[in-house]
Amino acid sequence: MVAERRSHGFGIVGCGVIAPTHANAIAGLPGAHLVAVTDIVPEKAKAFAEERGVAWEADLDAFLARRDIDVVSVCVPSGLHADIGARAARAGKHLVVEKPIDITVAAADRLLDAAESAGVLLTVISQHRFDAGPRRLRELVDEGRLGRLILGDAIIKWYRSQGYYESGDWRGTWALDGGGALMNQGVHYVDLLCWIMGPVQEVTALCVTQAHTIEVEDVALALLRFRTGAVGLLQATTAAYPGFPERLEISGTGGSVIVEAGELRVAELVDEKGDVGAYGGRPGTSAPAGATAAADPAALADAAHQAQLADFLTALDGGGRPLVTGERARASVAVIRAVYDSARSGRPVVPARPRRSRNGAAADGGDWP
Repeated sequence: MVAERRSHGFGIVGCGVIAPTHANAIAGLPGAHLVAVTDIVPEKAKAFAEERGVAWEADLDAFLARRDIDVVSVCVPSGLHADIGARAARAGKHLVVEKPIDITVAAADRLLDAAESAGVLLTVISQHRFDAGPRRLRELVDEGRLGRLILGDAIIKWYRSQGYYESGDWRGTWALDGGGALMNQGVHYVDLLCWIMGPVQEVTALCVTQAHTIEVEDVALALLRFRTGAVGLLQATTAAYPGFPERLEISGTGGSVIVEAGELRVAELVDEKGDVGAYGGRPGTSAPAGATAAADPAALADAAHQAQLADFLTALDGGGRPLVTGERARASVAVIRAVYDSARSGRPVVPARPRRSRNGAAADGGDWP
């Protein structure tokens, strides 16, 4: 007889914009249930809890002391992720941390050290790894069908109003948002780009603020040199009215793939199409079979979060590692910080090297990506 899978009790810290997505994802999993929430504003926690039919705590220590909470979803402003996450780890809670892992490499390392010391499992939300398009792209790369990768571009042209930045006093600040279009919105596609292309060796960047009254950038441009010798472009903005689907464009000696808004839009492969002549040929103009636009982006976001939480619970129950480890989330922040440092200095910058575990080994097992 197969033993019934344990249902893990979740708690959410921070009842802001992203908390409902976590709650919906938890509710859709047979191996999880939401127990309680907390927020620095008790009224927000109370209202959220009453809507969901769960408990709430006005005090973080009381929340972390609850024995019915196994996993904590950290949904506070980005610059508080390490502090709150480390407190939860010391309380023995496994961690699901919203993106980014934190806003500096040093803060990420504090959180990773705390989780390692406490022996708890940690994942950082990068839900687009679970979208159909990126997963198929990854399969094509693993199968060798793109050949040797030579060029990888990530283009995130979104729009955020001035009102968006004024909706929370932490938004658009260095202290708590950690950056602008790249750290907040672009981090997902930095992760996807590194997942496909491998570690970034060097960054040359320009960051400017064009359309908003904020401390941080609303346009970021970076040239990337990957450790494999491939090159790429990273472009992120929140000033492109009215906002456009994000794109990942990957080219190798065996073909090219374009992913847009999580869907595979173009897959031109040499082993299928063959020689196109000295001057090339036109790519297909329609999406491959099975690639359709999402009718409900909010539902799609919930589904992707749910898929990542399911992966996390599988790792938790089986003693393995989740697809998105803390070290891999740290690598994305290292690239973003290198972009900012390069933009400030006007020189190429090498991202921070991988973290070493307490025994001196490469903390990510040496198998990036």
